[in-house]
Amino acid sequence: DVQLQASGGGLVQAGGSLRLSCAVSGITFDAYGIGWFRQAPGKKREELSCTSSIDSETSYRDPVKGRATVSVDDAKNTVYLQMNNLKPEDTAVYYCAADCDLSPIEYWGQGTLVTVSS
Repeated sequence: DVQLQASGGGLVQAGGSLRLSCAVSGITFDAYGIGWFRQAPGKKREELSCTSSIDSETSYRDPVKGRATVSVDDAKNTVYLQMNNLKPEDTAVYYCAADCDLSPIEYWGQGTLVTVSS
């Protein structure tokens, strides 16, 4: 049973920081690219980052470039998304998913809500 369990969301003030976690089970962790996505109310889901299984490099998309850092704990099969300088427009449900090296995404986790107050 494949699971991608995102957690760590909550309410934070603008300018603050948050670290989201994605615990992965049921798949060979290092064989899948793990991506972070978000969906704001009334908007389409957008990709934020992809940590590739090919070279273990993380690429960031424009909405979070310069404000986000992804780290990986192989021992815990967990991927983290550190977000800094949060803005109200970062308010969204955040998801992790696999395999971001391929399209379409094969596995989605349940989301975690991040709310940024102004």
